[in-house]
Amino acid sequence: MTTILPAQYDLADGFATHALAWARSLGAPQASLAVLPAVARELSLAASAGHVCLPLAALQLGDGDAPLDAAGLRKRLLQSGLVATAAQTACARETAQPMVLDEEDRLYLRRFFDLECRLAAALGERARHRLAQPPGDGEAALPSRLFPPRADAIAPDWQKLAVALALRGRLTVISGGPGTGKTTTVAALLACLLERDAGLRIALAAPTGKAAARMLEALRARAAGLPDVLRARLPDEASTVHRLLGVTPQPGRFRHDADNPLAVDVLVVDEASMLDLALAARLVDALPPDARLVLLGDKDQLAAVEAGAVFAELSAARGLSPATMAYLAQAGGVSEQAIARRVPEAQAEAALSDSVIWLTESHRFRGDSGIGRLAADINAGRGRAALDWLQAAGDATARWLADDGPRPAAATLACMEAGYAPYLACLREPRGAAPARFAAAFAAFDRFRVLAAVHEGARGLAALNAHLERHLRAQLGLPVEAGAAGRWYAGRPLIVLRNDYLLGLYNGDIGLCLPDDDGALAVWFAVSGGGYRPVAPLRLPEHDTAFALTVHKSQGSEFDEVLLVLPATPSRVLSRELLYTGVTRAAQRVTVAGPPEVFVTACATRTERFSGLAARLARKAGA
Repeated sequence: MTTILPAQYDLADGFATHALAWARSLGAPQASLAVLPAVARELSLAASAGHVCLPLAALQLGDGDAPLDAAGLRKRLLQSGLVATAAQTACARETAQPMVLDEEDRLYLRRFFDLECRLAAALGERARHRLAQPPGDGEAALPSRLFPPRADAIAPDWQKLAVALALRGRLTVISGGPGTGKTTTVAALLACLLERDAGLRIALAAPTGKAAARMLEALRARAAGLPDVLRARLPDEASTVHRLLGVTPQPGRFRHDADNPLAVDVLVVDEASMLDLALAARLVDALPPDARLVLLGDKDQLAAVEAGAVFAELSAARGLSPATMAYLAQAGGVSEQAIARRVPEAQAEAALSDSVIWLTESHRFRGDSGIGRLAADINAGRGRAALDWLQAAGDATARWLADDGPRPAAATLACMEAGYAPYLACLREPRGAAPARFAAAFAAFDRFRVLAAVHEGARGLAALNAHLERHLRAQLGLPVEAGAAGRWYAGRPLIVLRNDYLLGLYNGDIGLCLPDDDGALAVWFAVSGGGYRPVAPLRLPEHDTAFALTVHKSQGSEFDEVLLVLPATPSRVLSRELLYTGVTRAAQRVTVAGPPEVFVTACATRTERFSGLAARLARKAGA
């Protein structure tokens, strides 16, 4: 769950006060006035915590000594004059009420209700458009070459089936954990589409600049086996979603929308679990109706920082109609029964029947490997079993450091320092001219990362970064920091916290402060396609030191080794999704440091975000 800041509590109190005064001016009955401020405050806080709506059943309000049930609360809210029904908003789009109560007793801020309805309508319409014909011999030839027969000819190749599903429709949602082949699948899909039509306009995007760069790099690597003519047609850049839509001076407004759609035929969005409701709605609004949309992500990862868990809702349930099952069986060269054993027949609870597929076979690490096993146990909520296994130290790729003090233990600090030893060695003995030195420094720095579960406290982000900064200064013989100028020293890593479109820097970009060949310090950022570019420290947008990152900020990244530091006591932000996301940032080795009970409690805590998106999509599909 997102941490609620003091300013957000102030905002909620202000909204409650304003709602009461507004309702009183409308002549609302006393029974409505008695409950409205508490409801308005809780709804505002729910939005700050990442919820799109608030079910009335989640509100514990009393009527004298007796609790007020949902029916009674619904009546009072609708009589307040500030709450509209869904039917009223459909009939009069410009109603003044700031809140909406739908048929299932979900209460929304009006903005979120409009966004959710728009997104559900657009995705539902896109999902309905499917090609009825089975694949022809020519169309099936390239996927068969790209995905040669498996040793187990009976088992479906889900990457191949994902390509076949995406070829058939305008919306495809592909969920898979690290190493399950999402990028390989997309490379094959784009090759198939380009073989059909060499002039297709294809765009690649991700919520952060780091994720976009990784997507392009991975796509190029996966495309190495494609025919030269197809590889040459693949996109040569990937952008952030904000940059793709075109930022304007007006907050929340973009250059591209329904009236000025994107000039694309295919849009692939990676790390889609990071899309919040507002950004997802505006992205789909700006997509031409006949364009294909492919969303890639991991349904088990952390949701967006802002309100909504769009990707998790879209990919939570799979379902294939008999016609699609038959189509995939023919395209994949397997039996319908083999597919049906893994994917149920389409049911009402599937938000997007025939549009969702899961990739579950990891090619990065086996399910019984250290990282794979730990991730699976966390996802299943088997916290105690995972802890016992970690403490037994039977696999060197997944380690446990018992650390239950208020401050990180000596073993945890030693692990942090050892992880950056290769980076320090690179800084001590720089070799070659600037480009080679920069490449070596980035490679050494990116092999290891400390991930923090929380911001504050002795085990939080700020404290971990401060310790590592002191350690680096001491090891390199740098003077103790003195004023603002002392913040800039060779080797300081930083993360950009705010988009700056003029500089081409985006939230989440990582830079290193390094001297050029003349000894002048600048912050260097990797450039898509190779190379590095400098930015003067004084020109940087809002930023922070980045020896350690929060798990949220690490999404879309991958490191050889990761140290995940847990707080001393359970926190509202700790959940199995956070643990899973942190653990799966590691490709080769992960270490978890913290109190045993904090780890077990986090594994048992699922992130819950109230929303009606899946229900609206299911209802539209049923209709």
